[in-house]
Amino acid sequence: MNRVSRQSSSLLNVQLLREGIVESTHKVHAVACDSRGRTLANAGDPEFGTFIRSALKPFQALAVLTTGTLDHFHLTDKDLAIICSSHQGNIEQVRQAFNILWRCDVEPGALQCPTPDGKSTPLAHNCSGKHAGMLAVCKQQGWSLDGYVGRSHPLQKLIIKQIAELIGMPADEFICAHDDCSAPTYLMQLSQMATLFAKLASGDNLQLERIIRAMTHYPMLISGPAGFDSQLMQLSQGDLVSKSGAEGIQCIGRVGDGMGIAIKVVDGSKRAKYAAAVYLLKQLGWIEPDVSEALEEQFMLIGKYSRLEVVGDLSTV
Repeated sequence: MNRVSRQSSSLLNVQLLREGIVESTHKVHAVACDSRGRTLANAGDPEFGTFIRSALKPFQALAVLTTGTLDHFHLTDKDLAIICSSHQGNIEQVRQAFNILWRCDVEPGALQCPTPDGKSTPLAHNCSGKHAGMLAVCKQQGWSLDGYVGRSHPLQKLIIKQIAELIGMPADEFICAHDDCSAPTYLMQLSQMATLFAKLASGDNLQLERIIRAMTHYPMLISGPAGFDSQLMQLSQGDLVSKSGAEGIQCIGRVGDGMGIAIKVVDGSKRAKYAAAVYLLKQLGWIEPDVSEALEEQFMLIGKYSRLEVVGDLSTV
Protein backbone atom coordinates (compact mmCIF):
# COMPACT_ATOMS: atom_id res chain seq x y z
CA MET A 1 0.00 0.00 0.00
CA ASN A 2 2.95 2.33 0.51
CA ARG A 3 4.02 2.32 -3.10
CA VAL A 4 4.77 5.78 -4.46
CA SER A 5 1.73 7.01 -6.38
CA ARG A 6 1.71 8.97 -9.59
CA GLN A 7 0.22 11.90 -7.66
CA SER A 8 3.11 12.09 -5.20
CA SER A 9 4.82 15.41 -4.58
CA SER A 10 7.42 16.69 -2.14
CA LEU A 11 6.71 15.98 1.52
CA LEU A 12 6.29 18.76 4.05
CA ASN A 13 9.17 19.31 6.46
CA VAL A 14 8.37 20.36 10.02
CA GLN A 15 11.52 21.84 11.50
CA LEU A 16 12.33 22.58 15.11
CA LEU A 17 14.30 25.82 15.17
CA ARG A 18 16.39 26.66 18.21
CA GLU A 19 17.18 30.36 18.08
CA GLY A 20 16.71 30.17 14.32
CA ILE A 21 18.91 27.12 13.73
CA VAL A 22 17.38 23.82 12.54
CA GLU A 23 17.77 21.19 15.27
CA SER A 24 15.29 18.48 14.18
CA THR A 25 13.13 17.70 11.14
CA HIS A 26 9.94 15.67 10.70
CA LYS A 27 8.67 14.46 7.31
CA VAL A 28 4.93 14.78 6.65
CA HIS A 29 2.46 13.39 4.09
CA ALA A 30 -0.80 15.34 3.66
CA VAL A 31 -3.77 15.19 1.31
CA ALA A 32 -7.01 17.11 0.75
CA CYS A 33 -10.02 15.31 -0.78
CA ASP A 34 -13.65 16.01 -1.54
CA SER A 35 -16.59 13.86 -0.49
CA ARG A 36 -16.46 11.96 -3.81
CA GLY A 37 -12.95 10.76 -3.00
CA ARG A 38 -11.17 13.00 -5.48
CA THR A 39 -7.72 14.22 -4.47
CA LEU A 40 -7.66 18.01 -4.63
CA ALA A 41 -4.16 18.70 -3.33
CA ASN A 42 -1.35 16.84 -1.64
CA ALA A 43 2.14 16.95 -0.21
CA GLY A 44 3.91 13.61 -0.31
CA ASP A 45 1.94 10.50 -1.24
CA PRO A 46 -1.89 10.60 -1.02
CA GLU A 47 -1.94 6.80 -1.19
CA PHE A 48 0.41 6.40 1.76
CA GLY A 49 -0.98 3.60 3.91
CA THR A 50 -1.09 3.75 7.70
CA PHE A 51 -3.43 3.00 10.59
CA ILE A 52 -6.12 5.61 11.12
CA ARG A 53 -6.04 5.07 14.91
CA SER A 54 -8.37 7.31 16.95
CA ALA A 55 -9.29 9.49 13.97
CA LEU A 56 -11.71 6.63 13.23
CA LYS A 57 -13.85 7.33 16.31
CA PRO A 58 -16.51 9.54 14.68
CA PHE A 59 -17.21 6.70 12.25
CA GLN A 60 -17.17 4.00 14.91
CA ALA A 61 -19.79 6.16 16.64
CA LEU A 62 -22.14 5.73 13.67
CA ALA A 63 -23.33 2.39 15.09
CA VAL A 64 -24.83 4.19 18.11
CA LEU A 65 -27.05 6.17 15.75
CA THR A 66 -27.92 3.68 13.02
CA THR A 67 -29.05 1.04 15.54
CA GLY A 68 -31.21 3.54 17.45
CA THR A 69 -29.11 3.03 20.59
CA LEU A 70 -28.70 6.75 21.32
CA ASP A 71 -32.45 7.37 21.46
CA HIS A 72 -33.27 4.00 23.05
CA PHE A 73 -31.22 4.84 26.17
CA HIS A 74 -32.09 8.57 26.07
CA LEU A 75 -28.50 9.55 25.43
CA THR A 76 -27.66 13.11 24.37
CA ASP A 77 -25.25 14.91 22.07
CA LYS A 78 -22.86 15.21 25.05
CA ASP A 79 -22.81 11.41 25.24
CA LEU A 80 -22.22 11.23 21.50
CA ALA A 81 -19.34 13.69 21.82
CA ILE A 82 -17.58 11.61 24.48
CA ILE A 83 -18.03 8.50 22.31
CA CYS A 84 -16.04 10.34 19.59
CA SER A 85 -13.39 11.59 22.00
CA SER A 86 -9.81 10.89 22.94
CA HIS A 87 -10.28 12.62 26.26
CA GLN A 88 -7.85 13.66 28.97
CA GLY A 89 -9.59 11.87 31.82
CA ASN A 90 -10.84 14.95 33.63
CA ILE A 91 -13.85 14.70 35.94
CA GLU A 92 -16.40 15.96 33.42
CA GLN A 93 -15.18 13.56 30.74
CA VAL A 94 -15.10 10.54 33.04
CA ARG A 95 -18.59 11.31 34.31
CA GLN A 96 -19.90 11.61 30.77
CA ALA A 97 -18.50 8.19 29.83
CA PHE A 98 -20.00 6.74 33.03
CA ASN A 99 -23.38 8.28 32.16
CA ILE A 100 -23.57 6.10 29.04
CA LEU A 101 -22.97 2.93 31.05
CA TRP A 102 -25.39 3.99 33.79
CA ARG A 103 -28.18 4.64 31.31
CA CYS A 104 -27.79 1.25 29.62
CA ASP A 105 -27.25 -0.58 32.95
CA VAL A 106 -23.72 -1.83 32.25
CA GLU A 107 -21.01 -1.96 34.92
CA PRO A 108 -17.70 -0.13 34.28
CA GLY A 109 -15.98 -3.48 34.74
CA ALA A 110 -17.29 -4.49 31.30
CA LEU A 111 -15.01 -1.93 29.63
CA GLN A 112 -12.14 -3.63 27.83
CA CYS A 113 -9.95 -0.54 27.54
CA PRO A 114 -7.02 -0.52 30.01
CA THR A 115 -6.92 1.30 33.35
CA PRO A 116 -4.30 4.08 32.97
CA ASP A 117 -1.31 4.13 35.28
CA GLY A 118 -2.14 5.92 38.50
CA LYS A 119 -5.90 5.63 37.95
CA SER A 120 -8.41 3.29 39.57
CA THR A 121 -10.86 2.76 36.71
CA PRO A 122 -10.84 2.20 32.93
CA LEU A 123 -13.28 5.12 32.72
CA ALA A 124 -10.20 7.35 32.96
CA HIS A 125 -8.75 5.86 29.75
CA ASN A 126 -8.88 8.26 26.81
CA CYS A 127 -10.96 5.77 24.80
CA SER A 128 -13.53 4.99 27.51
CA GLY A 129 -16.25 6.97 25.74
CA LYS A 130 -15.84 4.93 22.56
CA HIS A 131 -15.91 1.68 24.55
CA ALA A 132 -18.96 2.79 26.52
CA GLY A 133 -20.75 3.51 23.24
CA MET A 134 -19.82 0.09 21.90
CA LEU A 135 -21.19 -1.58 25.02
CA ALA A 136 -24.40 0.43 24.73
CA VAL A 137 -24.95 -0.84 21.18
CA CYS A 138 -24.33 -4.42 22.30
CA LYS A 139 -26.82 -4.03 25.15
CA GLN A 140 -29.48 -2.54 22.87
CA GLN A 141 -28.98 -5.19 20.19
CA GLY A 142 -28.82 -8.11 22.61
CA TRP A 143 -25.26 -8.97 21.62
CA SER A 144 -22.72 -10.41 24.04
CA LEU A 145 -20.82 -7.83 26.08
CA ASP A 146 -17.91 -10.22 26.31
CA GLY A 147 -15.43 -9.91 23.50
CA TYR A 148 -17.09 -6.86 21.97
CA VAL A 149 -13.68 -5.69 20.68
CA GLY A 150 -13.10 -8.92 18.76
CA ARG A 151 -12.94 -8.59 14.98
CA SER A 152 -15.62 -11.25 14.52
CA HIS A 153 -18.07 -9.73 17.02
CA PRO A 154 -21.33 -8.51 15.40
CA LEU A 155 -20.61 -4.97 16.61
CA GLN A 156 -17.24 -4.77 14.89
CA LYS A 157 -18.68 -6.31 11.73
CA LEU A 158 -21.35 -3.61 11.70
CA ILE A 159 -18.82 -0.82 12.25
CA ILE A 160 -16.49 -1.86 9.41
CA LYS A 161 -19.48 -2.46 7.10
CA GLN A 162 -20.60 1.13 7.58
CA ILE A 163 -17.08 2.52 7.14
CA ALA A 164 -16.59 0.43 4.00
CA GLU A 165 -19.83 1.78 2.53
CA LEU A 166 -18.65 5.35 3.08
CA ILE A 167 -15.33 4.71 1.35
CA GLY A 168 -16.79 2.48 -1.34
CA MET A 169 -14.75 -0.68 -0.93
CA PRO A 170 -15.56 -4.20 0.36
CA ALA A 171 -15.35 -4.57 4.13
CA ASP A 172 -13.29 -7.76 3.88
CA GLU A 173 -10.51 -5.92 2.05
CA PHE A 174 -9.57 -3.80 5.06
CA ILE A 175 -6.45 -4.79 7.00
CA CYS A 176 -7.31 -4.79 10.70
CA ALA A 177 -5.14 -4.55 13.81
CA HIS A 178 -5.96 -3.80 17.43
CA ASP A 179 -5.39 -0.30 18.76
CA ASP A 180 -3.70 0.26 22.14
CA CYS A 181 -7.17 0.40 23.74
CA SER A 182 -7.86 -3.12 22.37
CA ALA A 183 -10.55 -2.08 19.84
CA PRO A 184 -9.94 -2.63 16.12
CA THR A 185 -8.33 -0.01 13.91
CA TYR A 186 -7.72 -0.22 10.17
CA LEU A 187 -4.97 0.38 7.65
CA MET A 188 -6.06 3.03 5.14
CA GLN A 189 -4.65 5.30 2.50
CA LEU A 190 -4.43 8.94 3.55
CA SER A 191 -6.81 9.82 0.71
CA GLN A 192 -9.39 7.44 2.20
CA MET A 193 -9.07 9.15 5.58
CA ALA A 194 -9.46 12.58 3.99
CA THR A 195 -12.50 11.32 2.08
CA LEU A 196 -14.11 10.04 5.29
CA PHE A 197 -13.72 13.47 6.89
CA ALA A 198 -15.01 15.17 3.74
CA LYS A 199 -18.13 12.98 3.97
CA LEU A 200 -18.41 13.65 7.70
CA ALA A 201 -18.38 17.39 7.05
CA SER A 202 -20.53 17.40 3.91
CA GLY A 203 -23.96 17.56 5.55
CA ASP A 204 -25.29 14.88 3.18
CA ASN A 205 -25.86 12.22 5.86
CA LEU A 206 -28.18 12.82 8.83
CA GLN A 207 -26.29 10.55 11.21
CA LEU A 208 -22.92 12.07 10.32
CA GLU A 209 -24.45 15.53 10.64
CA ARG A 210 -25.51 14.72 14.20
CA ILE A 211 -21.98 13.53 14.99
CA ILE A 212 -20.64 16.84 13.65
CA ARG A 213 -23.11 18.74 15.82
CA ALA A 214 -22.11 16.83 18.93
CA MET A 215 -18.37 17.28 18.35
CA THR A 216 -18.55 20.98 17.50
CA HIS A 217 -21.10 21.88 20.20
CA TYR A 218 -19.07 20.13 22.92
CA PRO A 219 -15.47 20.52 21.72
CA MET A 220 -13.94 20.35 25.20
CA LEU A 221 -15.16 16.77 25.56
CA ILE A 222 -13.27 15.66 22.41
CA SER A 223 -9.76 16.16 23.77
CA GLY A 224 -9.72 18.75 26.55
CA PRO A 225 -8.88 22.37 27.38
CA ALA A 226 -5.28 22.07 26.13
CA GLY A 227 -6.05 19.63 23.29
CA PHE A 228 -5.61 20.53 19.63
CA ASP A 229 -8.96 19.13 18.50
CA SER A 230 -10.87 21.01 21.19
CA GLN A 231 -9.01 24.27 20.61
CA LEU A 232 -9.41 24.15 16.82
CA MET A 233 -13.14 23.40 16.93
CA GLN A 234 -13.78 26.05 19.57
CA LEU A 235 -11.71 28.75 17.85
CA SER A 236 -13.22 28.01 14.43
CA GLN A 237 -16.71 28.20 15.98
CA GLY A 238 -17.91 24.95 14.45
CA ASP A 239 -16.60 25.59 10.92
CA LEU A 240 -14.11 22.74 11.28
CA VAL A 241 -14.36 19.24 12.76
CA SER A 242 -11.08 17.76 13.97
CA LYS A 243 -9.91 14.39 15.26
CA SER A 244 -6.39 13.32 16.10
CA GLY A 245 -4.97 9.82 16.06
CA ALA A 246 -1.81 8.39 17.58
CA GLU A 247 1.47 8.10 15.67
CA GLY A 248 1.19 11.37 13.81
CA ILE A 249 -2.38 11.16 12.44
CA GLN A 250 -4.54 14.28 12.16
CA CYS A 251 -7.80 14.56 10.20
CA ILE A 252 -9.96 17.66 9.69
CA GLY A 253 -13.18 18.36 7.78
CA ARG A 254 -14.56 21.71 6.64
CA VAL A 255 -18.19 21.67 7.74
CA GLY A 256 -20.70 22.20 4.96
CA ASP A 257 -18.10 22.20 2.18
CA GLY A 258 -17.54 18.47 1.81
CA MET A 259 -13.75 18.74 2.02
CA GLY A 260 -11.35 16.89 4.29
CA ILE A 261 -7.62 16.72 4.96
CA ALA A 262 -5.53 13.92 6.41
CA ILE A 263 -2.00 14.25 7.79
CA LYS A 264 0.58 11.60 8.66
CA VAL A 265 3.91 12.42 10.27
CA VAL A 266 6.30 9.69 9.18
CA ASP A 267 8.04 9.39 12.57
CA GLY A 268 4.75 9.65 14.50
CA SER A 269 5.51 13.01 16.14
CA LYS A 270 2.56 14.67 17.85
CA ARG A 271 4.08 18.15 17.81
CA ALA A 272 4.75 17.94 14.07
CA LYS A 273 1.18 16.97 13.12
CA TYR A 274 -0.25 19.96 14.95
CA ALA A 275 2.23 22.32 13.32
CA ALA A 276 1.50 20.84 9.89
CA ALA A 277 -2.25 21.12 10.49
CA VAL A 278 -2.07 24.81 11.41
CA TYR A 279 0.16 25.51 8.40
CA LEU A 280 -2.15 23.69 5.96
CA LEU A 281 -5.30 25.27 7.36
CA LYS A 282 -3.73 28.67 6.75
CA GLN A 283 -2.64 27.67 3.24
CA LEU A 284 -6.13 26.40 2.39
CA GLY A 285 -7.78 29.50 3.85
CA TRP A 286 -9.83 27.47 6.32
CA ILE A 287 -8.97 29.59 9.37
CA GLU A 288 -8.90 33.33 10.00
CA PRO A 289 -5.65 35.13 10.97
CA ASP A 290 -6.69 35.48 14.62
CA VAL A 291 -7.37 31.74 14.83
CA SER A 292 -4.06 30.81 13.21
CA GLU A 293 -2.23 33.19 15.54
CA ALA A 294 -3.81 31.60 18.61
CA LEU A 295 -3.05 28.08 17.38
CA GLU A 296 0.53 28.95 16.48
CA GLU A 297 1.10 30.36 19.95
CA GLN A 298 -0.17 27.16 21.56
CA PHE A 299 1.21 24.50 19.23
CA MET A 300 4.19 25.95 17.35
CA LEU A 301 6.03 27.92 20.04
CA ILE A 302 7.74 25.08 21.87
CA GLY A 303 9.69 27.06 24.44
CA LYS A 304 11.48 30.29 25.16
CA TYR A 305 14.19 29.55 22.60
CA SER A 306 12.54 27.17 20.14
CA ARG A 307 9.67 27.06 17.69
CA LEU A 308 8.29 24.89 14.89
CA GLU A 309 8.33 25.94 11.25
CA VAL A 310 6.80 24.14 8.27
CA VAL A 311 8.51 24.10 4.88
CA GLY A 312 6.72 23.01 1.70
CA ASP A 313 3.33 23.39 0.06
CA LEU A 314 0.33 21.40 -1.07
CA SER A 315 0.44 20.67 -4.79
CA THR A 316 -2.89 21.10 -6.55
CA VAL A 317 -3.92 18.09 -8.59
